[in-house]
Amino acid sequence: MGHHDRSPRGAREQIIHLAARLMAEEHIDDFALAKRKAIKRLGLPEGKNLPGNDEIEAALREYRSLFTPNHADVVTELRKKALSAMRLFTEFKPYLVGSVLSGLAGPHSDINLVVYTDDDKSVEIRCLNLGIDYRIESPPSGHTTLAFYEEGSLVRLSVRPTNDERLGARAASEPLERARLSQVENLLTCPATP
Repeated sequence: MGHHDRSPRGAREQIIHLAARLMAEEHIDDFALAKRKAIKRLGLPEGKNLPGNDEIEAALREYRSLFTPNHADVVTELRKKALSAMRLFTEFKPYLVGSVLSGLAGPHSDINLVVYTDDDKSVEIRCLNLGIDYRIESPPSGHTTLAFYEEGSLVRLSVRPTNDERLGARAASEPLERARLSQVENLLTCPATP
């Protein structure tokens, strides 16, 4: 077993890099889960001074640039599938959110879409009319989520109240980054490095 730096700074760096590696290799999309697993694997006590998601995100980008040279292609393919799924629900003006939008997605990442309507059933009716085989999930957020596959990738379509669109937030303290269909099209025509 190698030597572990137990100083607060050293432990923090170890958590950052192990959490990023876990996200890449074990297909974890949740920063908090990756941090908890990293702390446990490193045998460190649960602390209050945990690294921020932005630090892990930077390490994940670095990890992918070193070990997954085709990562940009993976993200592009997922964004194309997202665009295809978004086009199925254009009347609901869907947004792409999450790791596919941010460029952090891996080959097994879910595609996360959000629509805002006070009529959940109209989204389900759209699925039925299109012949989409979907299931309903009830995530911790409490918002109805329809899960289905688009070209082999899992799509999670979260249906939120119309009022939430103006707020643009998952929670008051955590704004939701999102992109409309035209913005996703622009990402595909002028891709930046993920």
